[in-house]
Amino acid sequence: MKYGAHIFLWTDRWTREQLPLLARMRKLGLDCAEIAVGDDVTFNAAETGAHARSLGIDLVLSPGALWPMECDISHDDSALRAKGLAWHRHWIDQAADAGAAAYTGAIYGHPGRVCRRPQHEDELQWAAENLHLLAEHAAGLGVKLVLEPMSHFRTHLVNTPAQAMRLLELADHPNISILFDTYHMITEVRDYAAAIRTFGGRLWGVHACENDRGVPGGGLVPWPAIAASLAAIGFDGYMIMESYNSSLGEFAVSRGMFHNVCPDGDAFVRQGMEFLKKRIG
Repeated sequence: MKYGAHIFLWTDRWTREQLPLLARMRKLGLDCAEIAVGDDVTFNAAETGAHARSLGIDLVLSPGALWPMECDISHDDSALRAKGLAWHRHWIDQAADAGAAAYTGAIYGHPGRVCRRPQHEDELQWAAENLHLLAEHAAGLGVKLVLEPMSHFRTHLVNTPAQAMRLLELADHPNISILFDTYHMITEVRDYAAAIRTFGGRLWGVHACENDRGVPGGGLVPWPAIAASLAAIGFDGYMIMESYNSSLGEFAVSRGMFHNVCPDGDAFVRQGMEFLKKRIG
């Protein structure tokens, strides 16, 4: 198993000045750094990748920065679906240039776009067709495409493990896997163990934090059940801690976090690693 953390534990945006953060993460014992990318991020893929390789740390890219709402591969408007396909292709190319292991997120739609109507089959088919194209493109570049189910407060398209697996079946490509987020699933499933078993060998990684997005342990997330089910499916992927640093001005508040769960990224990682290695590792 590889342990990682999202850069949002320390910074609100990746820039060249954040390169030393990778060494800091490695010193904390982390194996992986998840970097949020988007239109407001200047990302030098070659430089970042070379620096990460020199430290022995894996990179994961996710569209967590400025992602235009119209770039949605499941949208009713075919022009916007095409725009979304091109936008994700660009960042998959950047992931490949950086030597990243994966490109991950709610790529099937767009976080924040919640259509308050019954889900219709067409949008699932559109998402699946475009995911197949993205997965094929990523496979040719050696990048894994990883989908993250999110809560119904963030998307109406893929909330539960069953929905995620159905989309994988429709997309029909071996280069697509799943990222299970312990925070998002707290509103979507009653049985975490069954949820993880649903993914089986398609589970690529876990976003690890508590129900309040705080450090793992002490909250409502059923870690013993998670540990048992990960062991049962032979999981040996990425365990990535994720939250928003609440000491960076209005950053956490701008992300909808109004309580102080991560004032110090280093402390979050140390405490989280100690807990996760004892309970999961």
